Amino acid sequence: MLQEESDLSLVIAQIVQKLKGSSLYAQLERQAWASLQRPEIKLESLKEDIKEYFKISGWEKKLQNAVYSELSVFPSPSHPAAPPEHLKEPLVYMRKAQGSWEKRILKSLNSMCTELSIPLARKRPVGEQKELLNKWNEMGTDEPDLSLFRPVYAPKDFLEVLINLRNPNYENGDSLSFRTHLGLIQVPLKVKDIPELKEFFVELGLTTGQLGIDDSTQVPPELFENEHVRIGQKVLAEQDSAAAQQYIRQGSPTALRAELWALILNISSQPEDILYYEQLKTNVIQHDLLVDSLIYKDVKLTASNDDYYFVFEDYLYQVLLCFSRDTSVLGHFAYNSASPPKSYIRGKLGLEEYAVFYPPNGVIPFHGFSMYVAPLCFLYHEPSKLYQIFREMYVRFFFRLHSISSHPSGIVSLCLLFETLLQTYLPQLFYHLREIGAQPLRISFKWMVRAFSGYLATDQLLLLWDRILGYNSLEILAGYKNIDSALKKSSGPLMSSEDQIMENWPCYNKK
Repeated sequence: MLQEESDLSLVIAQIVQKLKGSSLYAQLERQAWASLQRPEIKLESLKEDIKEYFKISGWEKKLQNAVYSELSVFPSPSHPAAPPEHLKEPLVYMRKAQGSWEKRILKSLNSMCTELSIPLARKRPVGEQKELLNKWNEMGTDEPDLSLFRPVYAPKDFLEVLINLRNPNYENGDSLSFRTHLGLIQVPLKVKDIPELKEFFVELGLTTGQLGIDDSTQVPPELFENEHVRIGQKVLAEQDSAAAQQYIRQGSPTALRAELWALILNISSQPEDILYYEQLKTNVIQHDLLVDSLIYKDVKLTASNDDYYFVFEDYLYQVLLCFSRDTSVLGHFAYNSASPPKSYIRGKLGLEEYAVFYPPNGVIPFHGFSMYVAPLCFLYHEPSKLYQIFREMYVRFFFRLHSISSHPSGIVSLCLLFETLLQTYLPQLFYHLREIGAQPLRISFKWMVRAFSGYLATDQLLLLWDRILGYNSLEILAGYKNIDSALKKSSGPLMSSEDQIMENWPCYNKK
């Protein structure tokens, strides 16, 4: 009991400290001072009167939403004697594997620098700054020569690392559980089984109404949708993040989705947020980074060739270039198993006082990275709002899809969950794919690492991301339903094409 109270006190202290550095704290302080001029505020009951004023004026709700937002990303409590690195990742072999992977990425990046004789960063000449500023909203029309640039890594490279991941303290040769697990992932992590998934995703039950999913329920679909929209409007009127997160588990009405997501992520377009975005834009104008070319290359290879997203090419450049300069993103490395890469001033290699994070946000883009942003362009058309939403989605969810960790929403656990469910509940399909040399994970990995962006139609993808936000978990990416129907539809070699499987992969649905 005492330990629980101590843990709670520590969590409260850390959240308070975090909020003290936010713009909300300054706003609350200003409101508190301004409220002293109000006639209903009495000196003898000052504290209670100010609390009541905050409650009536809506500031209490804003504070609650901010605390709820911090709790959504707060790392799980650990033993007081545990070293700091355990907050990032408790398993040593996972930390070592992530460290080795980071060295490999940096080696690839440095090799590109050397081969192309291009610096990691340089200040743009004045003429180049003016030119970039003038075409800021038309960067998609620019066609720089990117033929010599290559992605630092692709999802298939990352998958090979995960396949070779092993726990050195675990002998799986004679283990019953691992003798029966014939998938590619060979690490002993605890993942949910079907009963646990049913309990966790209880709102996805077959008898519960869902927007965008054609399941038979006791309520006619049109009546459910009308009532669901009415409730959604009420949730938005209340401006309660927790209520919005619960509501969105059954899907969001298209007209309300942008506001609901912003409420859940605690995003509001305050003047200081717009100013911050403009400062990031200025940094892009003034300095050229090597990762800028990697971003251009990725957009050209992915979103620009996508029938849904090619029209948003300019938005993607703006958001991703600003994202690479945003040092506030570094904060998520406190609970990310990864560490931000460092660069040293020439001649000062190894001296920490001459080290800087590179890129400034600590995130090196890979092939397909821009697809995390593309679907959001359908919801947000104001660049600073779009940027804030993407940044929050990344530091809450997307970073887990390209870092090695034991977290339940980490890509390793998702891969293991996918293989375990498929082998357990659709064994014939699983064994058949293995026999013909088409390991299921090799097909599905690129879908999961992109959170299905680019592989599902946008309306279906947004319904899937509704559930990610609603459950604050990526585990639904490993879900499946009726894949076995592909066996009945296929002719010739079964599952010879990934399109056959995708046709039967409404992953936002439920088992």
